[in-house]
Amino acid sequence: MVDSFLDSLWLEQGLSKSTLDAYRSDLKLLDVWASNHHLSLDKISRPDLLEFIAYKAEKGSSARSSARMLSSLRRFYTYLMQHELISVNPTDKISMPKIGRSLPVLLTENEVLQLIKAPNTKKPLGFRDRTMLELLYATGLRVSELVKLEAKQVNLNQGYLRVMGKGNKERMVPMGKTAKRWMKNYLNGPIQDILGDRQSDCLFPTRTSTSISRQAFWQIIKKYALKVGINAQLSPHSLRHAFATHLINHGADLRVVQMLLGHSDLSTTQIYTHIAQHRLKDLHEKHHPRG
Repeated sequence: MVDSFLDSLWLEQGLSKSTLDAYRSDLKLLDVWASNHHLSLDKISRPDLLEFIAYKAEKGSSARSSARMLSSLRRFYTYLMQHELISVNPTDKISMPKIGRSLPVLLTENEVLQLIKAPNTKKPLGFRDRTMLELLYATGLRVSELVKLEAKQVNLNQGYLRVMGKGNKERMVPMGKTAKRWMKNYLNGPIQDILGDRQSDCLFPTRTSTSISRQAFWQIIKKYALKVGINAQLSPHSLRHAFATHLINHGADLRVVQMLLGHSDLSTTQIYTHIAQHRLKDLHEKHHPRG
């Protein structure tokens, strides 16, 4: 059941491997718990699920984690209902845990500049890293979108990237003059130095010609942040958050930012207006004589 459910998500919605792995992990946890209670996934009732969620909460699961897990389970049992494998959906009438919306940590424009300039561009891999950081901040790509880029998705003449986002949705994203210049120089030399005699479709390959992984690039970001003394609690999406918030700070329309980020829902983009307002409040308190 689980494998056929995950196959359907992959075939019909094009979900990424990391998303599918998260679904598999959630269902595995429920399956283990159910087995310990002499139950199977297709025999679980609503009270059983509530007991499982309470058990996870007692083990330290946060409201956010519980909500994500419940979302996975709801999708799984909806699939079973649609295929007539169960007659009652046990997730019905189970409310999502209330989650306080936390604001992402925001890098200042100066911190972004420091981070971007950290790589040693005299070395091919350092030039690659600088180009990736320039591109992240210039485009607001997800790290998963960045590391999957192929050279054929770059249009230097027009200054655009053709990006495949979540659910295989394609969008065109402008690079801007600075990132375009770094990209052009990168394609004219450093990428060939990295590959040597090997061939690769990857835009940002490793020495073995494979694309750099999301986790590996996250370690690279942390390394450069440490190098320049940025101690904020960064995430792989810190430059994406900075891209969106700095655009809004400089007057960009929220719907334009939504399109650039590839958000399907404007409400997802609106958190960046809250970050911008939060930053303005801090500046007011710091610099206004009556702040």
